Amino acid sequence: MKQYKEIPSILSRLKNLPSSLYYRLRGEPPLTDATITKEFIGWLVSRPDPTILEIGCNDGSNTLWFLEVFDSPRIFCFEPDPRAASRSRRKIGDWPEISFYECAIGSANGEETFYMSGGAADEEMPEGWDYSGSIRKPKNHLIVHPWCTFEKTITVETKRLDTWCQENATDRIDFMWMDVQGAEIDVIRGGRNALRNTLFLYTEYSNKELYEGQLTLKQLLKELPDFEVVVKYSDDILLRNKNEPNL
Repeated sequence: MKQYKEIPSILSRLKNLPSSLYYRLRGEPPLTDATITKEFIGWLVSRPDPTILEIGCNDGSNTLWFLEVFDSPRIFCFEPDPRAASRSRRKIGDWPEISFYECAIGSANGEETFYMSGGAADEEMPEGWDYSGSIRKPKNHLIVHPWCTFEKTITVETKRLDTWCQENATDRIDFMWMDVQGAEIDVIRGGRNALRNTLFLYTEYSNKELYEGQLTLKQLLKELPDFEVVVKYSDDILLRNKNEPNL
């Protein structure tokens, strides 16, 4: 396990951090202006060979984080957008630690419509912005980010997380990175058993219903009663399984 000698002292208390009074009274934790770092993830998981699920890996930038901070991780990446999947494969290359799946994790096994994001094409993304595609139809995203278009749809394979775990004999998840653009409830509904065996969950949230049916943060936390808040970021939240599954 790679060692990090300059972790701020406040981090040493996070593993035992209880839900705050604010969270108990209002249903939401206090906000931090910090951003999550690969060093923090390495310290938090604190084992050399974690099982990591990156649901919505896009171009693989965060996948490289996991390769950098862990000695021998098992990383499972999921990305339904073929443009992002292609960029991810080019950026990451061939690593025995990584398994890649070009599908969406959802509430059912089968196929669903995927709303491809576009606009703001550049040299890196000549076909347009591909970070905001979702199996959930865009709603307020069109108002909040009017430059981001959704002019094309494709059909993608969907897989329940519980089904995938069963098929791949995965009964332990040390860290789950979930970036699914409003489809958090779909992952949760299809992965109740998997989540019971997940220690840390890092996911996006929005209270603006950017996509149809997207949960607010309060609703999201209600769907995850076994988890407590470690850190609330501006658009993401880091959760820990209160039941301390035997991982």
